[in-house]
Amino acid sequence: MSTDTMPSPVHAFANNQSVTSIVNTIRDLFAQQPVHTDIWTAFAWCLDILIVAYALAMAAYP
Repeated sequence: MSTDTMPSPVHAFANNQSVTSIVNTIRDLFAQQPVHTDIWTAFAWCLDILIVAYALAMAAYP
C-alpha cells in the first residue's frame, strides 16, 4: 500500500514504529556498515518496551 493513501495516524505509526529502526540497526551491524542514528532509536524503543513490560508485570503480580 502506498503511504499516500494511508490515513494520517496510520502513516505516522508506519513511519515511527519500533521494528524499522531495530531491523535497520541489526542489518547495518551485520553488514559492518555505519548505523547512524538508528541505533539510538532502537535502544530507546527497547528501553521503552522494557519499562512498560516491567510496569505491567509488577501490576499483574503484586
